[in-house]
Amino acid sequence: MASSSSSGMTGSSAANPPSHKPKRKIAVLGSRSVGKSSLTVRYIEDAFVDSYYPTIENVFNKTIRYKNKEYDCDIIDTAGQDEYSILNSRHAIGIHGYVLVYSIALRSSFEMVQTVYDKILNYTGTETVPCVVVGQKSDLHVQRQVSEEEGKALADSLKAAWVETSARHNANVAKVFELMLSQTEKGTTEGGPEPQPSKCIVM
Repeated sequence: MASSSSSGMTGSSAANPPSHKPKRKIAVLGSRSVGKSSLTVRYIEDAFVDSYYPTIENVFNKTIRYKNKEYDCDIIDTAGQDEYSILNSRHAIGIHGYVLVYSIALRSSFEMVQTVYDKILNYTGTETVPCVVVGQKSDLHVQRQVSEEEGKALADSLKAAWVETSARHNANVAKVFELMLSQTEKGTTEGGPEPQPSKCIVM
């Protein structure tokens, strides 16, 4: 079920047309039960989803403001990945940026981030993609299996941003998507070319 957020703009006349919002598509990927849906729903609806329901795919829409500019963002909450999963083309093609999520309390989900990233590169035929590595469930510090240093090191190796979050406590949730836009808009200037979404290269 899609959820939308209004930009708060009022109607405008022909003499004062509405400003164009750049479109961005963001895919949220990671292992099963790491809190991808909880993270997304917390950001979109400011609600915490505690129970785990396997996601097929949900697409949410939200206007995000970054550096005084509004972006019309589709946020795609995907099904959980494992090493044998085949990456859905909808989650690789036409995507501007990727949020790669692991649970700090589950080392196997951390190790899956590299696998998912490699699948994206293989599918898109690129050497790098804009992404944010997210250590979810930071409130489970007693059960922590992945250190902050390990998370940062992985993100650095992927040339990605990194942050730890808690959807339960709404900690750093908005920062994930601010960092995502900082990655997709990196190197762009006012009036410059639009960042291009990923495309499949047929060999």
